[in-house]
Amino acid sequence: MQFVPPIGRQAPAASARVAPVVTVVEPGERKEIDRAGEGFFRTVHRESLEQVHDDLRKRRMSALLVSSTRCRDGDLIETTRVVREFPGIPALVLLNRHADAQPDRLLALGSCGVRRVVDVRAPAGWATLRTTLASDAVRENDAEAIARVHADLHGASPDMLKFFEYLFSGSCGPKSVAVLARDLGVRSSTLMSRFYRAGLPAPKRYVAFAGLLRAARLLENPGMSVSDVAAHLNHSSAQSFSRHTRNYLGVCAGEFRARYGSARMLDEFRARMITPFAATLKTLAPLQLRARRWHGVSSEAA
Repeated sequence: MQFVPPIGRQAPAASARVAPVVTVVEPGERKEIDRAGEGFFRTVHRESLEQVHDDLRKRRMSALLVSSTRCRDGDLIETTRVVREFPGIPALVLLNRHADAQPDRLLALGSCGVRRVVDVRAPAGWATLRTTLASDAVRENDAEAIARVHADLHGASPDMLKFFEYLFSGSCGPKSVAVLARDLGVRSSTLMSRFYRAGLPAPKRYVAFAGLLRAARLLENPGMSVSDVAAHLNHSSAQSFSRHTRNYLGVCAGEFRARYGSARMLDEFRARMITPFAATLKTLAPLQLRARRWHGVSSEAA
């Protein structure tokens, strides 16, 4: 178990985003945690680990924060269940001034699967909590996928790299090409036209494969059912998600879970959507605005 010592306040990373952190802490700790997270993460306070378990199945959460005073003997079984069923969700224990910091207590927490303890018995500890949870919020971006794509497309235009970075930003990602285009500042018809004329797969396929990578990562948590993941990714049902995996990969949702971990799904994405088209992707600038004029009126060109 990693013990996080107090450190001085640090400036947030430029890419840090406000992300949800679910907590089971003492009532008196909530305001301090809220204050520490302002601008870095937002808190969802719960009364029990049973409620947390339900949250992790049904909602997007970036991290779990549990007060050490809420990890007594009666809670250790439920703590173990939550941490082991959702290993992809970082779990931290808050060591406060009322806590029992004896080695056997910390070892018991470690046996539950908790790997980090943040000591807030000194004021600097709250800054440590802030920066630690902020870094977990940043990791909502699929940094590995973005790094691999950057390496595959070395020398590509900045807006092509921006396109891929957006695909892998956050735990939800774009829900459709219309949403993706709007957020990138280009018309969806323009984006689709540019990919089509370049001989590339449709943007819809890139959105779909990015979603499948996200699904593969979620399904690595044993506590997540196929129905849970379908809901996370805005499918109407597990059957709808299964049709989706069959359409794009030729397997049902159960086979997808068994065969495609996140590492393999990332390799599949690169093999199908990046490598065969790398030369073209490097030369395309799909987000550039190009002006045309008709009778003195300027308009964006496709």
